[in-house]
Amino acid sequence: MGYKVAIVGATGNVGREMLNILDERQFPVDEVFAVASRRSIGQEISFGDKTLKCKDIETFDFSQMDFVLMSAGSDVSKVWSPKIGAMGPIVIDNSSCWRYDQNVPLIVPEVNAHVLEEYMRRNTRMNIIANPNCSTAQLVVALKPLHDVARIKRVVVSTYQSVSGAGKDGMDELWNQTKGIFVTDSAEPKKFTKQIAFNVIPHIDVFMEDGYTKEEWKVMAETKKILDAKIKLTCTAVRVPVFVGHSESVNIEFETPMSAEEAREILREAPGCLVIDKRENGGYVTPVECVGDYATFISRIREDATIENGINMWVVSDNLRKGAALNTVQIAECLINRGLVKSAA
Repeated sequence: MGYKVAIVGATGNVGREMLNILDERQFPVDEVFAVASRRSIGQEISFGDKTLKCKDIETFDFSQMDFVLMSAGSDVSKVWSPKIGAMGPIVIDNSSCWRYDQNVPLIVPEVNAHVLEEYMRRNTRMNIIANPNCSTAQLVVALKPLHDVARIKRVVVSTYQSVSGAGKDGMDELWNQTKGIFVTDSAEPKKFTKQIAFNVIPHIDVFMEDGYTKEEWKVMAETKKILDAKIKLTCTAVRVPVFVGHSESVNIEFETPMSAEEAREILREAPGCLVIDKRENGGYVTPVECVGDYATFISRIREDATIENGINMWVVSDNLRKGAALNTVQIAECLINRGLVKSAA
């Protein structure tokens, strides 16, 4: 017997991608439901060769679900995730609402799946599991296998984040501005703080008192929670005129020696990683090539001569997939494969 799954926020970019991935990976579903706000009632969403009609979150019976995959933003999750979890289903939330709650696990299955077993044994659990920020997910997938071998002291990461991380409005703004520039239309920004077409913006989310943005803080705080609280990490987050796919320039300082060749071999064997690293023209991965793929791609692995035990690398992933929808589905798969959730049917 399969599982009953509801996607909340099914009409958004990530919600649609969740449905695609459930179908692609042949997730053992008995029934799938598309759920959204009242204004989307009746809107049709594709799921494989089926068409789902959106249900109203206000009237939907979540008690009959095994999993509820949330992709409706922090405000919705803050209200609804505890209510749904109290009805019995496991809520896997893609927003930032629960990531920093000490009672909610923040999970990337390739990195810290073991945390789920302890969490599911708790009688007081909220039945909420958090999905990390899209930039954090691909970063920790690449860091974990190296950390296991040589222990990471410090990481300096600069992110080059696609506009899809800002949702449909962000993608529309890049498209409209790009077209408009060629016909001398206005490139006045609406979603972003400055023109995004043919430009880069060193500003994602709100500024904090220390000068970092909230996006940069998320990467730092989440990496510590998922991987190791002792790692020192600093981040600069940049929005770039790319539709889908986040890139990261990552500088790592280890406690013990790590050669580029050793790092390359470790990452080639690591779950979720795909090394494409030839020292020749085109011997690396860019966002265009990663779209639609499950992997976290790693290129440009080389030693940093300015510090002891230092490595540089380039990390690219489809942010709508590994950074959001895929990781959410993988968490559900992990719970099933470890026997931690059984179908309510």
